[in-house]
Amino acid sequence: MKKLTLFLMSQKGHDALAHFIALFGSEPVSFVVGSTDPNIQHDYYKEIKELCKKHSVKFFDRKEKFNVDTAFTIAISWRWLIPLGQSKLIVMHDSLLPRYRGFAPLVNCLVNGEKKIGVTALFASEEYDKGDIIAQQSANISYPIKIHEAIDIASVCYQKLVEKVGRKIVSGKSLQAKRQNEAEASYSLWLNEDDYDIDWNRPAKDIKRFIDAVGFPYNGAATYMEGKKLRVLDAEVIPDLAIENRKPGKVIFIQQDKPVIVCGKGLLKILSLTEDGSTQEILPLKRFRVRFT
Repeated sequence: MKKLTLFLMSQKGHDALAHFIALFGSEPVSFVVGSTDPNIQHDYYKEIKELCKKHSVKFFDRKEKFNVDTAFTIAISWRWLIPLGQSKLIVMHDSLLPRYRGFAPLVNCLVNGEKKIGVTALFASEEYDKGDIIAQQSANISYPIKIHEAIDIASVCYQKLVEKVGRKIVSGKSLQAKRQNEAEASYSLWLNEDDYDIDWNRPAKDIKRFIDAVGFPYNGAATYMEGKKLRVLDAEVIPDLAIENRKPGKVIFIQQDKPVIVCGKGLLKILSLTEDGSTQEILPLKRFRVRFT
């Protein structure tokens, strides 16, 4: 039986490890390396560590010293360089490569309204996400869909891929891979806090998709009211009206204590709104004449 090393983060890493152990046991896992992630509200660091403890698998924090001595290493949701030695690194990436190479591919897939999401297992390369593809797993989605729902779907894809790749590694079979088609390649940029801001000049349906794509476990879509930073956690699209002096961001109605906001095209009713850093709802608004920026 061949062994492998795992570098894991997030729900996807946790669920993939649980599935692997359920199928092959813990013996093929040399050890697991994990890390916290301050950019999301629930990073699954503790759950991954506890899962390793439950099944007597060695666990290292990425800041600890360890030595990779297995023939293959698999990385899921990992974002740092990995000291490998002679081990071959297999990266599992949140898109159907060669599209959406780079960062936050699942979030950007949802923002763009992609009808299919998926995961790619590929050999690591010097240029990120350009390595040869070992296998892919996809799933169809429909909208509206929130990011945590998409993560659940993607996690199943990860589990199926880990099963495919892991079975070959454990049994000592060779891993076949094919080159990516560069003509079909696209890239997904990294996100920072500024990228969470809502652009009210966009159509309401696009803003709705954006709100759903950056919600929990991420920090949530941001907007500003009278100098205060707020998080829009949920919203719904309302049919548009003929507005003579359209000013995106302005409240046009209050319906059931929920503000309806004018967008570049269409209207959006905010269903859940909090101040940044708080879970306390601030609806209904104290004043009607408000403009979100």
